Amino acid sequence: MIFNRNEKTPETTPTEKTTMPDANTQPTPAYPNTAKPMATAQPLSGLSSGQESTSVISKALKITGQLESTENVRIEGEVDGDIRAVNVKVGNNAKVKGNVYGEEVELAGTVEGKIEAKKVVLTRTAHMAGDVIHQDITIESGAFMSGHCRPDFGKSESKSATLAYKAPPAARESAVAEKANGAAASA
Repeated sequence: MIFNRNEKTPETTPTEKTTMPDANTQPTPAYPNTAKPMATAQPLSGLSSGQESTSVISKALKITGQLESTENVRIEGEVDGDIRAVNVKVGNNAKVKGNVYGEEVELAGTVEGKIEAKKVVLTRTAHMAGDVIHQDITIESGAFMSGHCRPDFGKSESKSATLAYKAPPAARESAVAEKANGAAASA
């Protein structure tokens, strides 16, 4: 087909076949030897609109700093900093030095820090050095963990414990003393 700038219908050569292109096919160029292939972007895992997407930190990347996402994150490289996302997956060879927060965290690599999530899965290749605060936890045979597991996800701490934890050292000492005096007075 040859297209002109005016409103006339396209002219066809005797050997060309004019057909309407299908929505799933791309038109073939008139001169196939001169056409250059075009790169097209494909959504991850065939996601359609309305579904959450996943941001991937590839094994070639090392990130220093915090990662925050309103969607899912998959780590295959290294992260030196905290990660916050809806779902976080740490791949087999991935390393995270920092805290990981999310609704669901799946660990197959290494985390040196705290995991705080509603659902936590430590796969058989997981290496966890730190505490896990969870509501639901699965630990597969072969996973390594050095730290404490506490089913406290979403529960609020007592006011005095929070004050003692977040306050500067002098205030912590007075909060601890008040708690001890209160315990002694009630005994």
